[in-house]
Amino acid sequence: MWQEWLQFAIAIAIAVVGAVALALIVTGAMRLFVRKRQWPASLITRARRPFRAFVLVIGLWVAIAVTFPDPSWLPALNQAMTILTIVVGAWLVGAMVLFLSDLALGRYRIDVPDNRVARRIRTQTLILRRLAIAIIVVLAGGAILLTFPEVRAVGASVLASAGIASVIAGLAAQSVLANMFAGIQLVFSEALRVDDVVVVEGEWGRVGEITLSYVVLDLWDERRLVLPCTYFTTTPFENWTRDGSAILGAVELDVDWRVSPSKMRDQLTRILADTDLWDGRTAVLQVTDAVAGYVRVRVLVSAVDAPTLFDLRCSVRESMVTWMQRTMPAALPTQRVLLTEASGEIAEPEEPRPDTGGLFTGSAEAVERASAFTQAIPVVGGAGGGEGEETRSS
Repeated sequence: MWQEWLQFAIAIAIAVVGAVALALIVTGAMRLFVRKRQWPASLITRARRPFRAFVLVIGLWVAIAVTFPDPSWLPALNQAMTILTIVVGAWLVGAMVLFLSDLALGRYRIDVPDNRVARRIRTQTLILRRLAIAIIVVLAGGAILLTFPEVRAVGASVLASAGIASVIAGLAAQSVLANMFAGIQLVFSEALRVDDVVVVEGEWGRVGEITLSYVVLDLWDERRLVLPCTYFTTTPFENWTRDGSAILGAVELDVDWRVSPSKMRDQLTRILADTDLWDGRTAVLQVTDAVAGYVRVRVLVSAVDAPTLFDLRCSVRESMVTWMQRTMPAALPTQRVLLTEASGEIAEPEEPRPDTGGLFTGSAEAVERASAFTQAIPVVGGAGGGEGEETRSS
């Protein structure tokens, strides 16, 4: 009897040594390619441990199936090794998915100026990676359950009532499935991508992460705003980097009527020429309003992206205010108050002004024009307004 256990121990040792040797040979062969290519290093990092575990489990399983002394234990050991093989195999497949996604992410960098395509590829790759990992876990769990005969028997009865079960599961997971499909829709419709600049709920920020259930926004003040994926498929939002990062912005100033817009345009040209924030596309100064005692001047400038534009607008506003204080103080906003001296004397009535004519008075044509708006309107005759009402008609 002890000879059989000795043979089993020797087989286990041979399996372990063989698995370690095979793993070292494969790792060494992969390292030969590192000198010429970079992807083998990433593959080794991701798949080294799960590959070694998978080879070791297969070797142990073969040794147990061939040399285990007690046949009565073989069914339970085979089931245990099957479950262990499924777990390690799922780990290895998941590592390969991570390796392939790392290759895709490494080829498309988002830390470059023109990164629209890279952001699209990165977003889709991250969603597909999460979806693939979820599918691998679900399949591995189902395969493990099917190794139990009792579960297979129950599965047959469950399949018979699959219609009712699917309806119940659909109602229970309605919000989860809605967010999952909304996340997939966002990614492949390119409505939202990682690193996009968006304005949501009055908050400005960048898309930091898109999952199958929620979207994380990195706000400008280092806060994080987490929203469900269904929000972006049912609610309008602003995407400032949909087709590119370049953007326009306005600076508005309320100044006095004595301002000189031409001098302000010259000063704007000098300000933009001295800054690196301006991208050289747009520089416009216009008077957009002139009521209520003020003249409103709008400066329209452009920059390569939204953060740069914010700094540019602040710089232009500050430079304009400083320049006006120094060279054009008369143009600063002024409120005028008319002071009159109170008197107890009764003012004499003013002389009546001559009627110079208007749109509906002063000429026969004006009176005729006015009659078009006063046809069939009752007119009260006399000061008392009692009797004598007439109806004006044309």
